[in-house]
Amino acid sequence: MCDSLVALGSETAEGTTLFAKNSDRKGSECQPFLQLPEAFHPPGSGVRCTHIEIPQVDHSFRVMGHSPWWVWGFEHGVNEHGLAVGNHTVFSQDPVEEAPGLIGMDLVRLALERARTAREAVDTIGTLLLAHGQGGAALSPDGAGYHNSFTIADPRDAWLLETSGRRFAARRTARDALTNHFCLSDDWEIGSWDLEAHARREGWWESRGRLDVAGAYRNPHVPGRVSEGRLRRSREILAAGDLDVARLCGALRDHGEGGVAPLSGATSDDEAYFTLCMHSEPVGTTTASLVAPLPTERSRPWPVWISFAAPCTGVFLPVYLHGLIPAELARGGAEPESDSAWWVFKQLQDVAAADLPRNVPRLREAFAKLEERMESERRQVEEEAAQSDPDTAATILSGFMVRTVAGALSEAQTLAASLA
Repeated sequence: MCDSLVALGSETAEGTTLFAKNSDRKGSECQPFLQLPEAFHPPGSGVRCTHIEIPQVDHSFRVMGHSPWWVWGFEHGVNEHGLAVGNHTVFSQDPVEEAPGLIGMDLVRLALERARTAREAVDTIGTLLLAHGQGGAALSPDGAGYHNSFTIADPRDAWLLETSGRRFAARRTARDALTNHFCLSDDWEIGSWDLEAHARREGWWESRGRLDVAGAYRNPHVPGRVSEGRLRRSREILAAGDLDVARLCGALRDHGEGGVAPLSGATSDDEAYFTLCMHSEPVGTTTASLVAPLPTERSRPWPVWISFAAPCTGVFLPVYLHGLIPAELARGGAEPESDSAWWVFKQLQDVAAADLPRNVPRLREAFAKLEERMESERRQVEEEAAQSDPDTAATILSGFMVRTVAGALSEAQTLAASLA
């Protein structure tokens, strides 16, 4: 389960494209944040993804993103060209391929490593789907696979892309959201060559009109009430007021108007049940979050904001591709680790879960003070880096990230001890 929101610069307060996504997976699945450099690869080389090896390209871009500890790919991430991509489970009438292939998270990372723009990312994912399919465990190392949709954005363009096996459809958007079911209707702009022919052969589409993707491919046997409710909530947030980084961080922490914690006892019969910060085992729990402004001018430092475990009990930290992220962000496996940022915030979430309505406001108050100090230093550091040569700027930004992460982890551990 996942939710994403996107808005082009024409729709935002500062005129910058904004991308935001919650990764909703098993609550105990660690999701480190990885940073990978630009690289050049020898002819004929391959790259081992989660389940299969595929041909490598000659040049891969600098990227960073959240990655479940056992997965090669990303749940969501960005690259050096200001491209952001995130995936979601969708439920199709097509069966998931039994043979191992690429999983949705592999496709996110591959698109980021190989595409400069959102349009290129659509083509990259479509081409990889046709060549390799999507199959193999994706929910957990020994779990099921699934079909995927993707939100894709760059500084000037945004696309929604939905897949079923080796087929896909996509359309552009200026302000929208995706969740865990097919949303494209007959408004798709590009699609795989047999998208409509396949649906007609299977008897899923008999109308003379243009193919309605959701009408044909969406699995009618999978209840969609929860994902439909979250999509309504996402679009309600996008429609209300000016959009900026703070508002989208708040959206990913969403527990309803005026709410800071999940509404106790709410069910899907209550509209207040549909919020974006998930605490719904075994359906899913928010385990990592990202908000990325995608500026057209990237000669100055531009931060990406990331959170570990549930964002309502954590804090969004600024990270930079132009700089070296602290090792604590990239650490973490199946078992708790004291030097893993994900596990530190997961343990804080677990302690707070004893009484979320009481504890979340305490955490928000404490982290608000940290965020205020962090924001003040961030602006100064970015200005200093902007006036420096690239190597010096990278050193400045790296040092800031080290200090920021160290302070956040110390605060989280102190708070966990105080709530225990």
